[in-house]
Amino acid sequence: MRNELLKYVKRIVIKIGSGVITDQNGLNVGLIEALCANVIELYNRGYEVVIVSSGAVAAGKGDLGISGRPDTIPLQQAAAAIGQSRLMRTYKDAFRRHGKAVGQILLTRDDLANRRRFLNARNTLMTLLEHGIIAIVNENDSVVVDEIRFGDNDNLSAMTTNLVEASLLVIMSDVDGLYDSDPNRDSGAKLIPLVERIDDEIEMMAGETSTTIGTGGMTSKIKAAKRATLYGVGVAIVNGRSENVLTRLLDGEDIGTYFLPASNRMTARKHWIAFTKKPRGKLFLDEGACKALLERGKSLLPSGIAEIEGTFDRGDAVRLCDLDGNELAKGVTNYARTELDHIKGKRTTEIEKILGYKYSDEIVHRDNLVLKN
Repeated sequence: MRNELLKYVKRIVIKIGSGVITDQNGLNVGLIEALCANVIELYNRGYEVVIVSSGAVAAGKGDLGISGRPDTIPLQQAAAAIGQSRLMRTYKDAFRRHGKAVGQILLTRDDLANRRRFLNARNTLMTLLEHGIIAIVNENDSVVVDEIRFGDNDNLSAMTTNLVEASLLVIMSDVDGLYDSDPNRDSGAKLIPLVERIDDEIEMMAGETSTTIGTGGMTSKIKAAKRATLYGVGVAIVNGRSENVLTRLLDGEDIGTYFLPASNRMTARKHWIAFTKKPRGKLFLDEGACKALLERGKSLLPSGIAEIEGTFDRGDAVRLCDLDGNELAKGVTNYARTELDHIKGKRTTEIEKILGYKYSDEIVHRDNLVLKN
């Protein structure tokens, strides 16, 4: 069955977690070399690969005299500044043995939240792929702050899957996949080989499991899988410490947990709006506007806006909520907060009379709007 599910895969994003390639002493160079050799086997078979790799903080913390994860943001940033070049040098040396060059891409959430920079990042990655260069993507931990963090590299890998239009996301962990209970506590825990849809039950299972190194436990991996599957991409969570795990997976071996792509795939732009662009404010809608959005697939007009929260500009993302504060959707606004303060509750014919200009009739067009469920 796995052969059938994976036979159309061409471009793969591989996320390698800290728990896979690091230990208490820093980078596990031998394991990185083995993984790189396995990636080369995929290249030789005609696959294209982009790697999202954690490990910079773990690689650099030793020079700061830190054991365990650094407990402050400045220490994490300093460890990343030391360790990122070390991590890239290890990848460069490992791939050079096979005649392959690597390129480094460091990103923050702001880089992908801005549509122009998102497209610039995509163009860079596509060019590297076109020239047979192996891109190594990581969060720019040495400068990032909480407001522009991806959260963890599981989330970044899901965004990268959309960024490069991949057909498979492989999340490498230090566990074999998703279990029905925590295997560290329950000897009878069973590995789930196939997930057709990520629902509340699956997310609850993930909440009971964890990894011991890095920032992303199983919960973050399931969230990343959910985001990627909504883009129409299959996701596999596998044990990255298993020998030749990538070729075994692509050969159809029933290892890890495979998540089927969602049948109602989002467009690339709507996926970007839903999961990459950070919302800057909230619009509270009256009952009529809520029904127009949810039941009739309509755009949001100014007449439906009752209240506004937050400060935002034209082109920012906003949450669309009912009057009780329940989030219904997320979308890109055609007007800034200062403009909406004047035209909320008004008819479209009044926009130009009030503002002296009009960008459009719609505050949020349905093409730039994603419903929450």
